Amino acid sequence: MAKRYDLIVFDWDGTVMDSTAIIANSIQSACRDLELSVPSDEAARHVIGMGLGQALRYAVPDAPESMYDPLVARYKHHFLARDTSIPLFDGARETIAELHGTGYRLAVATGKSRIGLDRALQSSDMTEYFHTSRTADQTFSKPHPAMLLEIMDELGVVPARALMVGDTTHDLQMAINAGVDAIGVTHGAHPVEQLRALQPIALLDDFAEMRKWFRAHA
Repeated sequence: MAKRYDLIVFDWDGTVMDSTAIIANSIQSACRDLELSVPSDEAARHVIGMGLGQALRYAVPDAPESMYDPLVARYKHHFLARDTSIPLFDGARETIAELHGTGYRLAVATGKSRIGLDRALQSSDMTEYFHTSRTADQTFSKPHPAMLLEIMDELGVVPARALMVGDTTHDLQMAINAGVDAIGVTHGAHPVEQLRALQPIALLDDFAEMRKWFRAHA
């Protein structure tokens, strides 16, 4: 069967790496450190995928502007204490390795910083599988389409031949804005009903389902 796509772009946190709870907890802990209002679990999870500064302004909208730099610093303190031990989701490595071996071009589009993504790729031993990546400190944050547009331009792939895989509405809306098909994964940060509202071409619960879907449809 001819391939439907040439390029598959993965979000990282909550999609490939099981980091949702740690990110949300780090946001909440940073707020407690600075005696700011602590966002709910839902609010802290909702901002995952955005660039860090944008995410914290959304999650803690009543903080004085002067507190956002200290808030970023405290978030990094809590997250970096745990980030090298965060696992990949079951089946993520095997699925991505299979796609790489089959000849797909693979990329990452993430709300992480460049330093943060490089550290995560190295600690998880996943660097070799991805042809390129974009981070929130390199270009516009999701859901702006810039990450996908830049990746497609770099790799010479048109939107009709690209697929985005992500766990948040930010990922799916970015794909819509870029004219790219998207798959929603339900094991991450955003509830399935929010993902379904953006009408991805598939909603998948885990990498076992994803691997089967790619073999049958991609």
